[in-house]
Amino acid sequence: MTALLSGQASTTSMLGEVERLAAKYRVPVEDALLIAVNLHGINSDLPRYRARVRVRLASAPSVPWQLIVPLNVTGSPFRLRGGHLTLGDAPVGTVERIEADEAVGGYFRDGGAALTLNPNARSRCVGCAFCPNTLEAAADPRLSEERDLRELFAALREQHPRRDLAELREVTVSTGCFEREAAAVQHLRTLRTVLSEHRVNARIGFLTSVLGSEEAFDQLATYVAPFVLRLTAECFTRRDLLLKASKAVLVASEMPGVLRRALAAGHGTSFTYIVGLDGLAALQAGVGALAPYVTEFPNFQVYQAHNSVMAGLRTPGAQDLEHYLQARVVIEDIMGSSGLRPAAWECYRPLWYFTFAGEPLVGVR
Repeated sequence: MTALLSGQASTTSMLGEVERLAAKYRVPVEDALLIAVNLHGINSDLPRYRARVRVRLASAPSVPWQLIVPLNVTGSPFRLRGGHLTLGDAPVGTVERIEADEAVGGYFRDGGAALTLNPNARSRCVGCAFCPNTLEAAADPRLSEERDLRELFAALREQHPRRDLAELREVTVSTGCFEREAAAVQHLRTLRTVLSEHRVNARIGFLTSVLGSEEAFDQLATYVAPFVLRLTAECFTRRDLLLKASKAVLVASEMPGVLRRALAAGHGTSFTYIVGLDGLAALQAGVGALAPYVTEFPNFQVYQAHNSVMAGLRTPGAQDLEHYLQARVVIEDIMGSSGLRPAAWECYRPLWYFTFAGEPLVGVR
């Protein structure tokens, strides 16, 4: 797909190149197209730097997909005009809804069955080198007391599709930005208290790399469970360059031990990983080391470069769609026998949409 990016290919051959790669790696064209949109972003005349967009592909219009992509990428082969999405001159879909990707205290997913919380202001986070959050203007107050959480849940009840928080199956703490393990444990205990007040028995998920000790996981088993650790691995190489200090301090060789300790305490386990930062050999070794210790399918994301500096952080070859299709095959080989499969609603920048290793994905939204 390098020719597509460089403009050397004719506009009529762009879709053909995606179709060729999809056939080569035995994936649906629809999956390849959506991965490519995540990779390249969209060229539009809308004054949006980064937005949540709802896309329906022309070849599969019955299934809408929510993506988060920049809409100001002048070099992208994908163009949005009047709600119509094209690849070169070829119409490939429509965009039904566009919303600013603003940091908010919380939002619902999976039809109201899942809730994501941002308890610490992401606008205050120093951020990792590859993270787009620090590029955005965010009005997201930090939640530091029980009263703040109670007020947030009172407001979220009014926003729920059926105004019934008891339907929640999982509450995920996303932008925690906790620098210390003890602070993270205390926040999770407070969250469980507030959930119980609202008669919500949902599992609490936590995206973090600061939890790791047996003591912390034992406390969570006593006061917070049911709980799932979603370890923010992100990458396995160049961690001191790419990650903020609180993440970089956890080296790749220590990650399996963290997951093992969480499992031993009775918790669910998973991890987040950004495809495009490591070479394929490092990806294969790192994911292979963590796979035996996860109970949930990991969150694999397509790396998005929002400026030239971020583009320079990619591993060689990761500017091309083919790299992500190769990574998809590698991960399927590792995770296939586990029986775990990606859930469509859990990731806005996934590698899988309609199929996984040739299997249709059930319950896609």
